[in-house]
Amino acid sequence: MYPGDLYYSETHQWARVEEGVATVGITNYAQEQLGDVVYVELPQPDEDVTRGEPLGSVESVKAVADVNSPVSGRVAEANTALDDAPEKINQSPYDDGWLAKIELSDPAEIRSLMSAQEYVQLLQQLGEEKTG
Repeated sequence: MYPGDLYYSETHQWARVEEGVATVGITNYAQEQLGDVVYVELPQPDEDVTRGEPLGSVESVKAVADVNSPVSGRVAEANTALDDAPEKINQSPYDDGWLAKIELSDPAEIRSLMSAQEYVQLLQQLGEEKTG
């Protein structure tokens, strides 16, 4: 459920890094918590983003949530297909539902993100906190 080739943030974003560019989006857990996504605010190409700061937002029938960037850099591309089909975030959060591609300004930041295994452990802790 949580691809092993991705890096994860504590705020439920993911990053897939290839040749100095991180494709980013929200995790399956995040989209499940939001419910049906009806609108996405994407960053603009050439916009600078900072790790931990909002790069856009996702609006669902339940709430509006900021999407924090898991990495710092410059936006190379935004997934404009989401303008007409924001539900792709629900249907395919790790493939068609990506939000932006970011040229990394500090590739070492990736080391501060979690592996899939570490992220699953975080989710287990969150589940225990909700029920315990």
